[in-house]
Amino acid sequence: MIARVFGRGAAQSKEDYFTASQSQLIWARFKRKRSSMVAAAILLIFVLCGVFADFLSPYDPTSAGRNPDYTNGAPQLPQFCDDRGCSLVPFIKGVERYRGADTNFRWVTRETDERRYVELFAEGWTYHWFRMDVTLPLVGRVFVPGIALDTHLFGLEGEGFIHIAGTDAQGKDIFSRTLHAIGVSLAVGTIGVVISFVLALVIGGTSGYFGGTYDTVVQMVTDAVRTVPTIPLFMALAAFVPDEWSAETRFFFISMIIGLINWPTLARRVRTHILAERNADYVLAAELCGARPGHVIRRHLLPSFASYIIVDLVISFPYMVLSETALSFIGLGLKDPVNSLGVMLQNTTKVDVLLNYQWYFIPVPVFVCLVLAFVFVGDGLRDAADPYSERK
Repeated sequence: MIARVFGRGAAQSKEDYFTASQSQLIWARFKRKRSSMVAAAILLIFVLCGVFADFLSPYDPTSAGRNPDYTNGAPQLPQFCDDRGCSLVPFIKGVERYRGADTNFRWVTRETDERRYVELFAEGWTYHWFRMDVTLPLVGRVFVPGIALDTHLFGLEGEGFIHIAGTDAQGKDIFSRTLHAIGVSLAVGTIGVVISFVLALVIGGTSGYFGGTYDTVVQMVTDAVRTVPTIPLFMALAAFVPDEWSAETRFFFISMIIGLINWPTLARRVRTHILAERNADYVLAAELCGARPGHVIRRHLLPSFASYIIVDLVISFPYMVLSETALSFIGLGLKDPVNSLGVMLQNTTKVDVLLNYQWYFIPVPVFVCLVLAFVFVGDGLRDAADPYSERK
């Protein structure tokens, strides 16, 4: 079994096994699961797409009507050959607005014979990395200018537009919107998970360690938070949020609320583990050495089931993303001009879109793949963190 885990000779693997740290053992078991490794690679691609969305996007996702001749336009896939021959450089066909008797005098968009060539690292709209401009309720305005850049992965030579995933009714590029939506949804999930994770460790850890009246009061508060209905809460908050709040302020507000209502489950689990471990010999030894309760919880009790906490942390991500997507989908979460997967899925509820503009559904498989990647990675970590998973 040890040789299978570390992939070496029996003697060397046995030595590595008994000298390896907990993280090394988890990684050795995790990388043996092919499905989890593939999911981790896909998840890494999604994260990179979200982080470098500005560089990968040819156009500003919030700019409507940039290409008035291509609203509700179908995807334009680069090609190398047409009726005029082949080219080593990919190109797309030009488009024009047209109406006539053959279209019942309705305006339509049709292709022309003009070639428009694609180029890499093209100059385009200016974006900022590490920029922050948000007004928080208690802190005030927080502004960080960031770094201004105008280089993008691809674009067209000269004038023209390329929309490899089509456009919506306002002329916004769906490919650019999808990339930014991945980053926004992951950012909301990250902020929500961090808030709920910290609250769960502090509240659950102290409740399980001290017990008594403090534990009773904390569990009453925990039960009260767990019984709060999510949809009515966000309906009330949607009415409470001022209209003058910027999109960034609304983003941080929604992230904090999602984190503040999702900590009780993990807190209960942390409390249960600490209740089972607080009378162990190593805890008593630390207390006899004069260690404070915070030190005992932080350095001895929580690390005793750190693998479980890591797994729970990873598994919480898809639920946070699902929460943001569901709330934005029903109009209670983020709204335009913020691009999130939930905001983009709102446009797929129209019958006209289902019949005529199927490219609006491009964010749907992206969302499904993102959630499944988190699920498979969490499942692999759960098995890898279990020390008895290799025993038959």
